[in-house]
Amino acid sequence: MKRSIPDLLHAEQPLVMVTAYDYPGGRHAEAAGVDLILVGDSLGNVVLGYDSTAPVTLADMIHHGKAVRRGAPETFLVVDMPFGTYHTGVTDAMRNAVRIIQDTGADAVKMEGSTPEVLQVVETLTRNGVPVVGHVGLMPQTATAQGGLRVQGKDDETARRTLEGALSLEQAGAFSVVLEAIPARLAKLITERLTVPTIGIGAGVHCDGQVLVTHDLLGIYEGEEKKIAKRYAEVGQVSRQAIAQYAAEVRAREFPTRDNSFVMKDDVLGKLY
Repeated sequence: MKRSIPDLLHAEQPLVMVTAYDYPGGRHAEAAGVDLILVGDSLGNVVLGYDSTAPVTLADMIHHGKAVRRGAPETFLVVDMPFGTYHTGVTDAMRNAVRIIQDTGADAVKMEGSTPEVLQVVETLTRNGVPVVGHVGLMPQTATAQGGLRVQGKDDETARRTLEGALSLEQAGAFSVVLEAIPARLAKLITERLTVPTIGIGAGVHCDGQVLVTHDLLGIYEGEEKKIAKRYAEVGQVSRQAIAQYAAEVRAREFPTRDNSFVMKDDVLGKLY
């Protein structure tokens, strides 16, 4: 049964979140019993082949979100608001968030940052019935302005800013906050200070939950090990080997075999000559 926001707020065990970007991804995540699925704008990197999340559009998120929802109808679904969809004013942000919720069947949206403009959007959305997950620390959509894809909160100034940002997001109405790529001690402090659950990625074990990009945990791409992730399988290697074996058997005329082929009666065949 799908978890509700009160369920997530009062969970007795750490929350488990994974990303999914299509129907089979949603099916596998739901069958595995995760608490939340994130249709992340990381699909730009791991599915669409971009070198950042910036090119991902609202249409992309809706297209993939709909597919994931079809595969996971009973799991709490969060869809990222991509870059530019909540930065041009509250009216635009509200319109785009409503489109995501209505078109995908998502239970919540997620957005990065804690600037006054973003906080105003979070407050407006939540006041109007759109649940929001916040995001502080490393923010891939604006990573260039942060100095690249690097750990945040390692010095006094950025640590204080990260803490204050998380607290402000809770005050604005976010029911959960993602903490990405920050020191574990800082994540522990933030988790202790917030009353809503934190979900970490590269933020240590003391968060209220964890999220991983499915392609990272499954090892879809060979040779792309990341410090913030753990590879629980080597699906990329298995996939490559399977396709190579298929290619070899086709070239050797070992596939298809009789078991993969259809037959007809001899008398029918004879009438064709």
